[in-house]
Amino acid sequence: MTERVCLALDLVDDTDLIAEYERFHAVGNSDPAVIQSIRDAGIANMEIYRAGDRLFMIMDVTEDYDAAAKAKADAANPAVMRWVEKMARFQKPVPAAGPDGSWIEMDRIFRLADHRGLDGR
Repeated sequence: MTERVCLALDLVDDTDLIAEYERFHAVGNSDPAVIQSIRDAGIANMEIYRAGDRLFMIMDVTEDYDAAAKAKADAANPAVMRWVEKMARFQKPVPAAGPDGSWIEMDRIFRLADHRGLDGR
């Protein structure tokens, strides 16, 4: 059984920087140690979508996933910390995200399955 976690982040609104950010995330360009840390954290799948300078991350996580444990493991992983530092220049601080201004978990406000119509669906 998986749960879905969604996060948002804004990029610096610069076409060249955004293109470079996307290149870093292309298959074969991400640090394998970072990819492994994502899998080791109980993240079964992760996708990032972009609209202009806004990013939306969807993570399907297993029951083993714990955001606080992932943050602690990331802080102790030199490869992940290098990646975080490398990506920081592309990111625009999100005030609601707290001190680091990075990825912020989003609150779900709508789910179709919760809305039952007159036809019983």
